Formats: sequence, C-alpha cells, structure tokens
Amino acid sequence: MTSFGDLLGPQPVLLPELIDAEDAIAAGTDPVKVAADHPAASIAWAQLAEAALERSNGEVDHDTVAAYAFARTGYHRGLDLLRRNGWKGFGPVPWSHEPNQGFLRSVGALARAAQVIGETEEYARCLDLLEDCDPNAATELGLD
Repeated sequence: MTSFGDLLGPQPVLLPELIDAEDAIAAGTDPVKVAADHPAASIAWAQLAEAALERSNGEVDHDTVAAYAFARTGYHRGLDLLRRNGWKGFGPVPWSHEPNQGFLRSVGALARAAQVIGETEEYARCLDLLEDCDPNAATELGLD
C-alpha cells in the first residue's frame, strides 16, 4: 500500500538527496552560487524564486518575471530528476520527504508568479500538480 492509501497507484517517488547543494543551502550559501554550482538542484531555484516573489510584493515587475523563470527552471530540473527516479508524470511525490521539497516549492513559486502575471491556466495546472503529488503540499506552501 502506498503512503497515500492507493493500492493500485504508483509508489511514492522519493528523490535522492543532493547532499552538496542541500548542505550549501543549509549553511546559508547564496542560492545564486548554489544554483550555479548545482544547476540540477531545484531547492536553489526555489529559493531564488521565493526571494524574488518577496521582493515583488505581488506586483508585476522584474522580480516577478525573474521569479517565474527561476521557478520554471526548478520545476523542469525537478521533473528531470523525478523521471530518472521512476515518476511517470503522475502519482505521489510526498512533501514529507525533504529532497522532494525543492521540486514542490518550485511548483508553488511558479503558481504564485503565474497568478501575479495573470496566467490563470498555468496557476491552475500548478495547483493540480501539487494536489496530484501530495494533497498536503499546497497547504504546506500556503496556497490553500
């Protein structure tokens, strides 16, 4: 049985730790440096996106567009890693597994940036993806 209670569904995907990148982020290294040194680490892109969204204060400006780009990069790098680890485009990606959080945070930041720039279909797709990955993810990200 999966941790989400679906006997017939796919098993949850638990991404591997990207220890060097995660340690650098935990040590307070600038996420710009972490993203440059470890471009496959969604956590760095998520942090860059979240910081840009904070600076934008919900306005359409350079920071909002940068947040969208950072978040989309983290999302796509996360998709690459998910697929390499058995994800077929649907199914559980638990928030509770910390290495999954970079991808999920990137999706959440992409949703926020899309909403600010008025891309309502992308916003809805991101929320649907979060729901499919983990029904608790949107709440954890303050998107409920």
